[in-house]
Amino acid sequence: MMHKIPIGSITYAIKARDILRKSGYKANIERKTAEYKSGCGYAVVFEGDTQKAKELITSAGIKSGEII
Repeated sequence: MMHKIPIGSITYAIKARDILRKSGYKANIERKTAEYKSGCGYAVVFEGDTQKAKELITSAGIKSGEII
């Protein structure tokens, strides 16, 4: 199942994607769509453990929205 986590900028989205990939996740970036309620412009789309992914991104100092 694919999960999405909103990220505010392309720079942080790239960093988050790379962190997840280095940790074994399949991850990509997409532009914001209507399904996002927050003002974030990008989202990292990934498969895998959502709790661990959020922890990895947060521990790198990247602010993100709630996982969709």
